[in-house]
Amino acid sequence: MDLKVKKPIFANTASIFVNRMSEYEGTVLIKKDHWVVDAKSLLGVLALSLQPGDVIDLDFSNGSDEDAVSSFVDQGLFEKK
Repeated sequence: MDLKVKKPIFANTASIFVNRMSEYEGTVLIKKDHWVVDAKSLLGVLALSLQPGDVIDLDFSNGSDEDAVSSFVDQGLFEKK
């Protein structure tokens, strides 16, 4: 699922993102350019240095978590691409 970053994903926003992704039972990967990181890893998410305008691909192993994606969109962190 492609998402466009609307707010920088640093400290607090990265923590919110990782905590929500940690509730998902399967594997969630974030793909950005040549990077592929575990969405449940705070250090991995911070390493991506997600800035407004960046496009990421969230890859859910057991079907997408629409509730999580909707909550991120509602919080203004991402928009669906």
